[in-house]
Amino acid sequence: MRPLSSALPKAASALLWAASLAASLAVPAATPPAPDFHADVAPILRDYCAACHSGKDIEGEFNLETYAALSKGGESGSPLPSKPGGESLLQKVLRGEKPAMPPKKEPQPTQADLAVLQAWLKAGAPGPIGSDPSILTLVTVPELPLKTRPSKAVTAAASSPDGRLLALARYKTVEVQDAKTHAVLHRFEGLPGKITSLQFSRNGERLAAASGIAGISGSTRVWSLSARNPASQKELLLENEHRDLVYAAAWSPDGSIIATAGYDSKIVLWNTETGTPLRTLSGHNGAVFHVAFSPDGTLLASASGDQTVKIWRVSDGERLDTLKEPQGEQFAVEFTPDGNGIVAAGADRRIRLWALKSRDKAQINPMLESRFAHEATINTLRILPGGRQVVSASLDRSLKVWSLPALELQSVLPQQPDTLTALDPHDGAVLVSRMNGSIETVPVPQPSSTEEKSSGAMATLRAQTEEEQPPAKIAEIEPNNLPAQAQPIPIPAEVTGAIEKAGDVDVFRFDAKKGEALTFEVFAGREKSTLDSRLEVRDEAGNPIERVALQATRSSWLTFRGKDANTSGDFRVQNYAEMELNEFLYCNGEVVKLWMYPRGPDSGFLVYPGQSTRQTYFDTTPTAHPLGEPVYSVRPLPPGAQPAPNGLPVFRLNYENDDDSSRIGGRDSVLHFVAPADGHYHLRLTDTRGFGDPAAKYRVVCRRTRPDFSVTISAGSKPSVSPGSGREFQVKAVRTDGFEGEIIVELEDLPPGFSATSPIVIEAGQNFALGVIYATEKARPTPEVAARTKLRATATIQGHTVTHQSAGLGEIKVGPAPKVTVAVEQIGKGSGPAEQPVELSIKPGETITAKIRARRIDFKDRIELGKEDSGRNLPHGVYVDNIGLNGLLILEGETEREFALTAAKWVPEGRRLIFFRATGDGGQASPAVWLNVKK
Repeated sequence: MRPLSSALPKAASALLWAASLAASLAVPAATPPAPDFHADVAPILRDYCAACHSGKDIEGEFNLETYAALSKGGESGSPLPSKPGGESLLQKVLRGEKPAMPPKKEPQPTQADLAVLQAWLKAGAPGPIGSDPSILTLVTVPELPLKTRPSKAVTAAASSPDGRLLALARYKTVEVQDAKTHAVLHRFEGLPGKITSLQFSRNGERLAAASGIAGISGSTRVWSLSARNPASQKELLLENEHRDLVYAAAWSPDGSIIATAGYDSKIVLWNTETGTPLRTLSGHNGAVFHVAFSPDGTLLASASGDQTVKIWRVSDGERLDTLKEPQGEQFAVEFTPDGNGIVAAGADRRIRLWALKSRDKAQINPMLESRFAHEATINTLRILPGGRQVVSASLDRSLKVWSLPALELQSVLPQQPDTLTALDPHDGAVLVSRMNGSIETVPVPQPSSTEEKSSGAMATLRAQTEEEQPPAKIAEIEPNNLPAQAQPIPIPAEVTGAIEKAGDVDVFRFDAKKGEALTFEVFAGREKSTLDSRLEVRDEAGNPIERVALQATRSSWLTFRGKDANTSGDFRVQNYAEMELNEFLYCNGEVVKLWMYPRGPDSGFLVYPGQSTRQTYFDTTPTAHPLGEPVYSVRPLPPGAQPAPNGLPVFRLNYENDDDSSRIGGRDSVLHFVAPADGHYHLRLTDTRGFGDPAAKYRVVCRRTRPDFSVTISAGSKPSVSPGSGREFQVKAVRTDGFEGEIIVELEDLPPGFSATSPIVIEAGQNFALGVIYATEKARPTPEVAARTKLRATATIQGHTVTHQSAGLGEIKVGPAPKVTVAVEQIGKGSGPAEQPVELSIKPGETITAKIRARRIDFKDRIELGKEDSGRNLPHGVYVDNIGLNGLLILEGETEREFALTAAKWVPEGRRLIFFRATGDGGQASPAVWLNVKK
C-alpha cells in the first residue's frame, strides 16, 4: 500500500485537480490553483522516479528527494523551468523525448499524473511553503479521533543522578515529579508521537526527551529544570536532522553534547547550548536503537538493528570498530563504569561483554563473555552503580541480575506484570517502568561473598585411605533380570557372567554410604567377548539416578563436516568466537571439553585430551555426529537443579555408560558413581545393542574409587641428539578414577654431556607435557650409561604425596651435526648467554611478541615450526597467535621470524620452560626459554 501523502489519496487529488482545470477552460476568467508540491507532485515523483534518484546510489547525480535537490538537478542541469511557462528538461521527458523516464520496463504514470506534472511545470514548478522534508516521508498525516482514552503506558523513565527527581513519559507528555512525594513539578505536553527516551544531564539540571513521528521526522527536546516555575523553563529543540523516529538521546558526561539516534540509521551529535548539529555519524545499515558515551566522553557506542555495535570517536566521528558477534538486532549498549568494557544485548537473547581496546584509534575489541540470558528478546539493560552487576529486562517480562565481568547469573527478580520499557539503576535497587503505566523500585540482591557450593557431579570424591580388601569372586546367578531378583554383591567384588540371550538383563544389588565413590569396570571386549556392554546404577526401586544437570548457555551446530566417534581435532562449530577453552560442549548425549582454539573460520577446535582419540566427560559415550547437528555450550549443575530459564534446554544425565569415556577400555563400560544418600542400589548390565549369546561373557570389577596415575615416555624415546642441539620428547599421563591434579616429572640419571628440561610439569587436567634433551659438542655416552635414565613422577592425591617410577628415554645416542638450529630471542635483546635462558613475561589476556632466529648450516628450504602446535610445552591457554593455516614459517633465504604469544584471560600465574622445534632435519629443538605468566 502506498503511504498516505495527504488527507486525500493521490488519485483522488489528481482527479479533483483535473476537474478544476476543466472548469477553468470553460470559464476563462477562473485560473486554477497551481498543484501543491507535497500534496500533489511529491507522490508522483516518489512512485515513478525516487527508486533511481534518491538514497545513496543516485543515477545521473540527480537527486529529487527534496525540492532543493530537485531544483539543483544533476549532470544534465535542472529539470525545472527557470520561470513560469518556460521550457524545461522535465517537460521534454513528459512529451516522450529521450531519455525516456521512467524506463519503459518500469510502471508508467497515468494521464492524470502527467496532467498534474504539466500544470505544475507551467506554473513555474513552485516549491513547498516552509520546511522542505524528504518526499520519501509522510508529509500530512490526518489527525484521527481517539476512540479510547489515551494510553497510560510509561514509555520512558529516568531519575536524576541525585535521586530527587523522577521523569516519566506517557502519550505526548513528560512529567517531572518529586521522587519521594510524586508531586508534579513540571509538565511538558504536546510532544510529537511516542516518547522513546528520557535522560537527565549528569548535574541533574537538564532533561532530554527523544520522540518523533514514524516515517516523518524525529526530534529531541531539552528542558532546563533549575527553576520550579514551568512557565520559565527554557526549551531547546533539536530537529530537522532525523527523517524518522528518534529512539535514543544520550548526554555526554560534561553535558556539552547530546547524541541522538533513530530509525533512519543516523546518529547526530548536537551542541547543547546552541542546539545546532555538530556532525552526523553514518555507517549503520539499520535502525539505531541505543547510544551511550564512555565515562570520559571521548567515545560513543551505538546498538543497531543491523546486528552490530559500533564504537565512534566523538571528536571527529571516526568509526573505530564494529563489533560483529551479535546474531540479532541490538537494543541496548553500555560502557562499564571503569571505561574498560562494553556490554550489549538484543534480539538474540544474549548479553555480551567486550574489552575496550580502541580508545583513540581503530583496534579490535575482543569479546570476553557471551551469555544466553533470557527466553525472548532483551529490550534493555543497565549497569548498576559500582560496576559489579548488570540488570537485564526481556520481552518475556523477566528481570535478571548478572555479575560483571563474569556475566554469571546472580538472581532472578520477580516476574513483571507487563513489558518493561525502561530501567534506571540506583544503589541496591532499580527503577522499572511498564507498559501498563506502573512504576516500581525493585530491590537488587547484592552479590554473595561466597560462591555457590556444588554437589553431585561437582562433589569432591570422598577420601578413602583405608586399605582395599581383596575382591570377592562371585558368579552371576539367574534369574536376575528385575530389581526384585537382583543378586546381592559386596564391595569390592569381581562378578563373572554372560548376557546369554537377546534382551537379557543382569541386575546386582549393593549398599553404599552418602558420598561414597565407587567404580564399576567391565572386562569383555578386551577379553575377546562378543558383548558390547552398557552399565547403569539405579535406585532401590529400579529408577535411574540423575548424575548432573547441564544448562545450555549458548546454542551452535557442527559446520563443514560431521564427526566420527574418535576425532579430537577440527571441531568446527558456529559462533566459535564466543566460546572459551575448557567449556563443555553437549552434542546428542556426548559431552566434550574444548582444548585448543581454531586458527580461524577454516579450522576448528581441538577437544580434550588435545591429541589422539577424544575423551568424553560425565561418563558419556563418544558417538558419530552428522554435519549440522546442534551443539550447546553447557555448564554443569548439581543433580535436580532448576536453573533460571534462558531459552535454552537443560540436559539431565544419569549414572550410565556405554563405552569407557577415557577410551582406555575401548567398547567396555566404566562407570564412576557417587552415592547421593545411604541406601541400596542396583547395578544393571546389558548389551547396548540388545544382543546376547553364551559367548557374551564378562567380568565386572566393583571397587571403591582410587584416583591414581602413571607416566611414560610416549614419544621421543631412544633419541639421537645432534651435538650442540636438542631433541624433543613427550611424557604422557594415564589418569584413573577421576584424578585431575598436577604431576611433576623428573628425568634422572642422564649420561655425562647431556641435560634436559627437568622437572617437567603435566598441568592439572592435562594428559601430556613436552621436554627437550640437549647434547654438548663433547657428549660421548657408553651404551650401558646411555640406557639407564628413568622417570620419577610425583603428585598429591587426596592430601597424600604419591610417587611412581618408570623407564626413561631408553638408549641415548649422539646424532650427526645439525643442518639448522633455531633459538628464541627477545625483540631487540637477542638470545643472551646460553647458560642463562631468555625470559618472556605475559599477562592473562595479553599478547606479546618475540623472535625466532635460525642458523642455517646446510639447510636451504623453508623452516617449518608447526601450526597450532608451533609453541612447544606452552601453558594451557597460551598459544602462538596469528599464524594462519600454513603455520609458523621462516621462508627460504630468511633467518628470522617474529611471532606473537597470546594468553587467555583465565591462564593462572606460573613459570614454565617452553621451546620451538624445526620440523626439518629431524626436528631440531631450540634452547628452552622461561615463560612467566604474571597478573
